[in-house]
Amino acid sequence: MSQFHKISPEALGSDPFTKIGKDWMLISAHKDGVVNTMTASWGGMGILWNKKVVFAFIRPQRYTKEFVDANDTFTLTFFDEKHRDALRYFGVKSGRDEDKIANMKFHPIIDGNAAYFEEAKQVLVCRKLFAQYMLPENFIDKEMMQKNYPNENTYNEKMKEGIAAKIGVICHSGWARYAETYRGY
Repeated sequence: MSQFHKISPEALGSDPFTKIGKDWMLISAHKDGVVNTMTASWGGMGILWNKKVVFAFIRPQRYTKEFVDANDTFTLTFFDEKHRDALRYFGVKSGRDEDKIANMKFHPIIDGNAAYFEEAKQVLVCRKLFAQYMLPENFIDKEMMQKNYPNENTYNEKMKEGIAAKIGVICHSGWARYAETYRGY
């Protein structure tokens, strides 16, 4: 099992545009002892309600949404480039149809309410703060909706805040729950 150590949010080491949009991430949760995950490249990090938050988007039909909805926490997990094929696979296969985690030979870790993977480079454990559906009538830029949602298949937006737990630390701001695998560098 990988050794995780605590870091502050400021020590993430990469801008969120690269980390989420280019490197991708897994959104993961567990329910009844079963872990499910999906690849995401849409989301962000910032300040909201005087808290450091992350936000992610999950299509209502995604199997992972059932797991995220069943728990008060979920994780955003980041990996080295060598896991790109696995991230691609997790994005196109459903855990409803197969054990995609076992198929990619990933090793899930359940730590309290959090589920993440031994292979991870960084893990953000997040407590849900807000959830809302993105409705077609709320798009100001209608071209953006038509381009990204040609079938009006809207996303469920969940705003999240990190929490303190075994693999995290509470920062001076009251946020933080990051962990990074220690690989000797």
